[in-house]
Amino acid sequence: MSQPQPIDRRLVGRPPVRPKKRRNWFGRVIGLVVLLFLLTLICVPLYAWGRIDKVDAMPAGKRPAEGPGTTYLMVGSDSREGLSAEEKRKLGTGSVGGNRTDTIILLHVPDSGPPALISVPRDSWVEVPGKGKEKINAAFGNGNPKLLIQTLEAYTGLRIDHYVEIGFGGFASIIDSVGGVNVCLPKAMKDKLAHINLPAGCQDLDGTKALGYVRSRHTDGLGDLGRANRQREVIGLVADKAVSWQTFVNPWRYYKIGTSSADALTVDNDMGPFDLAKFGLAMRKVAGGGDGVSLTLPVANPNARRNGQSVVLLDEAKVKALVKALKEGKTAGLKSS
Repeated sequence: MSQPQPIDRRLVGRPPVRPKKRRNWFGRVIGLVVLLFLLTLICVPLYAWGRIDKVDAMPAGKRPAEGPGTTYLMVGSDSREGLSAEEKRKLGTGSVGGNRTDTIILLHVPDSGPPALISVPRDSWVEVPGKGKEKINAAFGNGNPKLLIQTLEAYTGLRIDHYVEIGFGGFASIIDSVGGVNVCLPKAMKDKLAHINLPAGCQDLDGTKALGYVRSRHTDGLGDLGRANRQREVIGLVADKAVSWQTFVNPWRYYKIGTSSADALTVDNDMGPFDLAKFGLAMRKVAGGGDGVSLTLPVANPNARRNGQSVVLLDEAKVKALVKALKEGKTAGLKSS
């Protein structure tokens, strides 16, 4: 039999020695990256929101009653304010003073159902409160959102809940921040007034070219209506790219889009970050082509003459039917046009 080993009294009473754990540096790095990613998703919108200009846009007095859903008025202002001489030259805006609008669009987001993006021709001949019959563009003379909202509400009977405005330079910067937009032209577009000369076919447009593309009204024979179609097209393309997964996984792109959009926009005092997010998501739905409708306010005569000027006469019966569908949340029955 083997003899028992002597006990080392120095080890008596000591806990067993455990092997040292390896530090999981890889896991810690991944955790830190995830934390920074989540902070970016939260902090960039908060930072951007603080940079957005706010304006007292809603008119006083009697207004249409609030209904289901949310209606946004989006205005593309032709103001050159803040643009340098070089930027004016690059964008081809000229140096016209004042503040008018090239774009008037209503976005209605129902409580359920597809959102509706509706262009209002800027030459629409309507009753402007206090001014009589004029082009609706005149209601925004000198950048007056209150009078424009009052005019639209009086004509349609639809309450406008929020206001979003973007200028020339801001529009171009947003296009550039998403990496441009791809459009397909059935034929070449050349318009000296809009400063564009585009070949036929599919092509990528940067901010400058996209601005000319949506401003042009002398290339397709449709005038203001053709321009409205292109405006809705490009707005939808931008919204689609801005809230795509490629944006959220790329912190630099996410930051650029957030800050450039913030610097470009002016919104009403009552709008909050949630309202603006709802606006962007609805725009993307319209761009997707499946869950959203895009159309122009019904027109009776696009080439009428009033007071010696060319104007657009709206089809009042069809406008009333459209507004009725919006108020009743029946956007699913509307057709894009």
